Amino acid sequence: MSISIALSNALSGLGAVSRGTEVVSSNLANALTPGYGARELQLSSRTLGGNGGGVRVEGINRLVPAAILADHRIAESSLGSSSTLASFQVAMESAVGSVNQSDSLTAILSEFQAALTSAAAIPDSDAELRNVAESAVSLSNKINYIAIELQKARTMADKSIEGDVGRLNTALSEVARLNRLVTIAQAKGQDASALIDARQATIDGISDIVPIKEVQRDNGMISLFTKGGATLIDGLKPAKIEFSSAGTVSYQMSNSGGQLSTLTVDGVALTQAQMNMFKGGGLAANFNIRDNLAPQYQQQLDTLAKNLYDRLSDPSVDDTLALGEAGLFTDAQSALDTHSTLGFANRIAVNNAIIPDGGGELWRIRDGMHATQSGPPGEGGRILNILDAISTPKYSTGSGTSGALKSLFSSVSDLQSFVANNRVKSEASEAHDATYASTIKSSLLAHGVDSDKEMETLLQLERSYAANAKVIQAVNDMLDSILRIS
Repeated sequence: MSISIALSNALSGLGAVSRGTEVVSSNLANALTPGYGARELQLSSRTLGGNGGGVRVEGINRLVPAAILADHRIAESSLGSSSTLASFQVAMESAVGSVNQSDSLTAILSEFQAALTSAAAIPDSDAELRNVAESAVSLSNKINYIAIELQKARTMADKSIEGDVGRLNTALSEVARLNRLVTIAQAKGQDASALIDARQATIDGISDIVPIKEVQRDNGMISLFTKGGATLIDGLKPAKIEFSSAGTVSYQMSNSGGQLSTLTVDGVALTQAQMNMFKGGGLAANFNIRDNLAPQYQQQLDTLAKNLYDRLSDPSVDDTLALGEAGLFTDAQSALDTHSTLGFANRIAVNNAIIPDGGGELWRIRDGMHATQSGPPGEGGRILNILDAISTPKYSTGSGTSGALKSLFSSVSDLQSFVANNRVKSEASEAHDATYASTIKSSLLAHGVDSDKEMETLLQLERSYAANAKVIQAVNDMLDSILRIS
């Protein structure tokens, strides 16, 4: 019996060494494979009839640190949020323009002031009056352009939400499928490590959308939850997340008004409070852009446009105007309804009364919007009034302002500085999150395949194989000796 037990022990050792060599070769082959979890052979001693029975292969462990993996996913979601917000703020600064750009809002306003100054000095010059008209058109067009960029940003955010929801649903269905395959493989006693690798890679692929927490379940299955507590998948049942894209988002559309949707989970539309369960990733950042940040910019831009309109529609600036009539700037060629200023930045336009191509006359810049005929060509008083109206500190009547006395230049500069500061802050936040995510990823990779350690293990396996082979050779020699004696 002792010889047979020795042979059995040696054979079990050779089997374990064979499996160990297989694991090492797999680790080395996948040392650079993203999402691959290093494997380790799990062994235990075997007992037969109260005696040593060799070694048993219990299975293969994946050496993936759960805590670092969880931190990595949270870091990726934070980076997804900050990068989305930074891209929006960069786009807004590009639309408004920075201080050193010739097409910035402040630069165009300065050109308008310079044209007025020249026209006031030479009021009988059609060329100077034309410069005033053209610079006024440039100013209104710039405001229109910024407003259009805001609409584009909201539309892009809305479409990005739709794309993220699609990615999320596809990934959750794949996790449910892999959960089932892992359970089947483990029930058959097979190694499910490759399936678990695929499942991990699938989850990592959506970690930028929403912060994900993974919870282990029985039979190798997992459940996924958002950091805010929403259930994404529980075992084999993924949540059905839906979102209705609006297509093109205009300034009139809002979630509170019912034109824009939130998420629907398993047929139940989430309230604004419940949407907090999905905060922290790129998905929530796009909702923030669509429903909060861009509308806030729209409000500020509408206030600025109204400020410009009010200053130049004042009868004290142009005595040919009656109270409530449009002056140099209009609301799409009409007087502004002070009770409906939303989107005014999209509609502000120069009065056609001064545009020759629009049936107007340049001399109305000098003589008044409602002048019936050209006045004295050397009279530049009304042009000086426009200059004073732009530079005189006044209270803005729009919403969202501090109520301080400011000139139009100060209001424009404040908006430009506000946008620039937001861009700087968002990029700093993105850089911080990128650094942290890179650090966590490095820690995760450090727990991956260690080629030096694998080579050491391979040498140990080689020695173990040789030792077990010698035992078998010794048993063979013993049996030969017995056969010769007999």
